[in-house]
Amino acid sequence: MDEALLRSLTPGVIGVLVRRGADFAAAEDAVQDALLEAVRVWPDDPPRDPKGWLVTAAWRKFIDATRAESARRRREELVDAEPEPGPASDTDDTLQLYFLCAHPSLTPSSAVALTLRAVGGLTTRQIAQAYLVPEATMAQRISRAKKTVSDVRFDQPGDVATVLRVLYLVFNEGYSGDVDLAAEAIRLTRQLATAIDHPEVAGLLALMLLHHARRAGRTAADGSLVALADQDRSKWDTEMIAEGVEILQAALARGRLGEFQAQAAIAALHCDAPDAAETDWVQIVEWYDELAELTDSPIVRLNRAVAVGEADGPRAGLKALGELDESLPRYTAVAAYLHERDGDVQTAARLYTEAAKKAANLPEREYLTRQAARLNRKSPPHP
Repeated sequence: MDEALLRSLTPGVIGVLVRRGADFAAAEDAVQDALLEAVRVWPDDPPRDPKGWLVTAAWRKFIDATRAESARRRREELVDAEPEPGPASDTDDTLQLYFLCAHPSLTPSSAVALTLRAVGGLTTRQIAQAYLVPEATMAQRISRAKKTVSDVRFDQPGDVATVLRVLYLVFNEGYSGDVDLAAEAIRLTRQLATAIDHPEVAGLLALMLLHHARRAGRTAADGSLVALADQDRSKWDTEMIAEGVEILQAALARGRLGEFQAQAAIAALHCDAPDAAETDWVQIVEWYDELAELTDSPIVRLNRAVAVGEADGPRAGLKALGELDESLPRYTAVAAYLHERDGDVQTAARLYTEAAKKAANLPEREYLTRQAARLNRKSPPHP
């Protein structure tokens, strides 16, 4: 069974049902039922027109569900108006589904789940496993999201920035369960890039590729995190890096800079350096300046402080850090790193210990704890 084919056909089939009069929630349910039927039937009897088969099967599922709601006159009218099965429409409804699933009335977590279900074609079980939550919990989240957008017009213009933010959230989830969400985010962003000509879509795709290309070097054999400066760059995917750089250059040439293009430019400079010592930190600081102007994000300014510390020395980095709010995520870890670079080992060790207590996940906590232990071995704290 070609799961990739099924998932790629899902948005178009949902779109056909919606255009025939089904509301989004009912259409999505019917398509999921049709996909299960396809998994059962296709291995022994593959259709000549897979999309047409799915449209017919999904419409029948929808009609069956509609007939069960006999008290609702509007749905009975849809039954009476059931169209004859025919060739599937070539209309690409993928873009409309992206906008619908990233509707501003949804919470970020609901928008991500609905996008993975309706556009990505993943099952509720797969999404639940990826987010490490019970399947029933994820089913409720998706059900509430579908109800929230059920009255939204299918052809209503959407916000590209919101769609990109949702895809970025999917990518940052990385991998859990049997679905690689980073790879899934890249697939969906490629799909979006074919549906809309927008430099920030290209910028996000480039950013994902450049980050994903370094994935193999980010963890050691025991699963522990490896800092960028210590990574084995021979493990990086050079073909993926080249593709990301090419996409980024084409986007930047259009002269409509956005935050994802700026982030991708920073990632490209890291990928371009043959080793950590040859990283062009001066240019990275310049890109962080551009990014800070675009977003006014304190997290961006925190990352900029690290880059300043590399480009102009740790004292300059600590000065830039001192202008920021100490409650920021990773603030203490950055302060520890810059103090270590400045030769203040005891302060760095203490800050690494504090940062480990604040870490958002176990791998990060273990990494920071190891850094503190390493420095304490060099210079044990005074009694």
